Amino acid sequence: MLVGTTHLVPTEGSPMRIRQRLTAVGAALAAAAALVVAPSSPANAATSTPVIFVHGFIGNSSNWTTALSVFRAGGFTRLYTYDYNWAGSNQISAAGLRDKVNQVKAQTGASKVAIVNHSMGGLVTRWYLEEMGGSANVSHVASIAGANHGTTYAGACLINVSCIEMYPGSLFLLDLADGDETPGTGKYRTWYSACDGIIIPYTSTRLDGATNTNVACETHIGFLTNTSVLTQIRGFIAA
Repeated sequence: MLVGTTHLVPTEGSPMRIRQRLTAVGAALAAAAALVVAPSSPANAATSTPVIFVHGFIGNSSNWTTALSVFRAGGFTRLYTYDYNWAGSNQISAAGLRDKVNQVKAQTGASKVAIVNHSMGGLVTRWYLEEMGGSANVSHVASIAGANHGTTYAGACLINVSCIEMYPGSLFLLDLADGDETPGTGKYRTWYSACDGIIIPYTSTRLDGATNTNVACETHIGFLTNTSVLTQIRGFIAA
């Protein structure tokens, strides 16, 4: 006499049903983990780039308070400011920037750094990159309202060597004009505005070979607290 095969149907609390649920939950957690963990590596790599902030005329490290907050909020942790004698020659200040870059590279082990500058800091950066071979050490350059080709406003402070160099037609600017405005393999971007009021003409900030961004209306000092622009700069460096 043949006995019919009995098909076992798992009950709600049976070991079989529990194993099925655990298997399903495990699969779901694995899938979720893959979604969360996968993007983290490139994001961490992007925000690990050391960033050096270079102030402008009559400026100092405190100019970057808002920028530092914006960058920290985006995951950047290697943030540095460079203070220099804004009344002295931009060539000497560029030499100091070179030393700062070398110091940061040695401290972090990074092969390259990013530079964010404002106003006359653009000239300090340009001299370092173009005349001192600094472009080999820099991955990104963000110039905010940079006096990259000088400004006639510097005529009001010609008692300072830095302003003589910053005035259009100076030997300093003529020397820079002979070279590549965006040397090396790094990425360059500028932000400038017709409402600047200090960089005259305001188009002086633009660099050949860079992505030049015209901001609708922002003042020279207002750029330093413009979180929209600063967030764009953070994204530019993290890209």
